[in-house]
Amino acid sequence: MRTVIAFTLGLTFAAAAQANDIEHAMGITTAPDAPLRIITLTNESTEAVLALGVTPVGAVRSWYGDPWYPHLGDMMDAVQDVGTELAVNVELVAGLEPDLIIGSKKRDEEIYPQLSAIAPTVVSLDNRDWQANLGLFASALGRDEQADDLLASYSAEIETLRAALADHANDTVSVVRFVPGQIYLYQQDSFSGLVLDDLGFNRPSPQDQDGLAMAVGSESIPDMDADRLFYLTYDTGDGKGEALEAETLANPLWTGLPVVADGRAHRVDDGVWATAGGIFAARELVGDIAVIYGIDR
Repeated sequence: MRTVIAFTLGLTFAAAAQANDIEHAMGITTAPDAPLRIITLTNESTEAVLALGVTPVGAVRSWYGDPWYPHLGDMMDAVQDVGTELAVNVELVAGLEPDLIIGSKKRDEEIYPQLSAIAPTVVSLDNRDWQANLGLFASALGRDEQADDLLASYSAEIETLRAALADHANDTVSVVRFVPGQIYLYQQDSFSGLVLDDLGFNRPSPQDQDGLAMAVGSESIPDMDADRLFYLTYDTGDGKGEALEAETLANPLWTGLPVVADGRAHRVDDGVWATAGGIFAARELVGDIAVIYGIDR
């Protein structure tokens, strides 16, 4: 089980000897002192920067929303949309005259030379380990203490909820996601998998595996049974994701699952449980668990 700890400089990415020389997934970048004109190119890094007390001047839009996730409230009202994680508008980025750009190697490796020519650019390896990435981004912003405080608060929140869930310590939790044309079983290395592991839950096979997710067909529905089942749906607006959800929920294999028949299957938000990937989403997910288990926070 992965232990929740506050970020320290000994984790995967760390600030080098000089305070502003930041070692990251694409090398070493000299970040400016106390940068304020920040552009974030992943939804996870957007949440990190906001939590650290800085509103980015530009950010990639959320995977759904208009253009930001509802759980971010009005925090992004003044932020310029610079495209998507998969299609960053580099001209817009340049036009905003940032003094620091934050992204991920997984998303931005191909455009990293262009980004670096615009402003110092710091990238995480990917957006899976939001806690380590928060520490990396905090170092680039000169806000290490704020990151330590945020992660200590998260750890305390986790420990409090784990104690309240003591009677469910051996529960298995299944996470199923519907996207257009495909059903996925989410595994340990997914965002939801990491938070559920923090909370001490077990996962049914084949979800109890290293990895992000496993594509399955409807014949695998019996493998989805658990003490609790959470399902989420990503829809691009054409209704195909929602249609797959409806088709699956009407399948006799689904309705016959003990977890479904007993009312222990719950629809949850796709942004919170899958695509946002940051500290606000993690806290929202923890809140979902508390509500579903009837725990007063």
